[in-house]
Amino acid sequence: MGTRQQQPAHTSAAPDFETGGRLAVLGALFLGNFALAFGPWLVRMADVGPSASAMWRMALAAPVLFLIAGLRRQPLLLPSRALYWMMVLSGLFFAADLAAWHIGILKTKLANATLFANAASLFFPIWGFFMARALPSRREGLAFAIAAAGAILLVGRSAELSREHLLGDMLCLAGGIFYTVYLVFVAQARRHLQSWTLLAWSTLATIGPLLLIALLLGEQIMPRNWTPVIALAVVSQLIGQGMMVFALGRVSPLVFGLALLTQPVVSATMGWISFGETLAPADWVGAVMIGLALILVRQPDRSKDQ
Repeated sequence: MGTRQQQPAHTSAAPDFETGGRLAVLGALFLGNFALAFGPWLVRMADVGPSASAMWRMALAAPVLFLIAGLRRQPLLLPSRALYWMMVLSGLFFAADLAAWHIGILKTKLANATLFANAASLFFPIWGFFMARALPSRREGLAFAIAAAGAILLVGRSAELSREHLLGDMLCLAGGIFYTVYLVFVAQARRHLQSWTLLAWSTLATIGPLLLIALLLGEQIMPRNWTPVIALAVVSQLIGQGMMVFALGRVSPLVFGLALLTQPVVSATMGWISFGETLAPADWVGAVMIGLALILVRQPDRSKDQ
């Protein structure tokens, strides 16, 4: 998620949540989305290349994630060689996703980058339809149609502004496709791994590929100012992703989807304050359409056996 969200375990809610417990979960959910929304802004603030900033985000966070897994008494080693290979493949696609997305962040509006980054929530169900050999329901089909119309509107607006904005949108969309393939591998691995073990290893697996991409692109690797990359690791990967891990599965898909929409709002605000990026009415319409689709696609379909 603005903002890449890795997909750890769905934690089950306690049978009887007190009001304080519900408020804590909602607070964590919105704090996580608020933190993740700062990711694109921190990428622009970093004095290293976009792929290098993604590499540092993961490299600085990985040891902490392994520490958390150990404190949670979750296994630090994988139980089979096949899972190690699965983590390698997931790391390759997640690295491609982050590299494309971080480069796109530098070439389009922060709000667009955040919205298109979350479009993987729409791509991933397509894989589910393929595996189930089933057509989407009417609601799911409507969500895809609305998202496509909103994306076309935003891409059209970017094309009007400049070719660079259009390229940035396309890179962020490409990142969403890579992220979807990553989710496929993670979904398979999740059957055998606990949440923090999976999150730690999938984070670790991205570091090498991201470093290689940064070197091949000739990016600056070592930061002169460590503050943005450290903040990216802490704010996006540890606080943002950590809060999402805590909230995931404890709230309804509707609440989760609505909270997700705070990300483009925060990113748009940061883009306006820091870089003078403004959204025209057509931009807002496209953003609202994609946001509505993200909410629809997260709703449980009661007509199907979940």
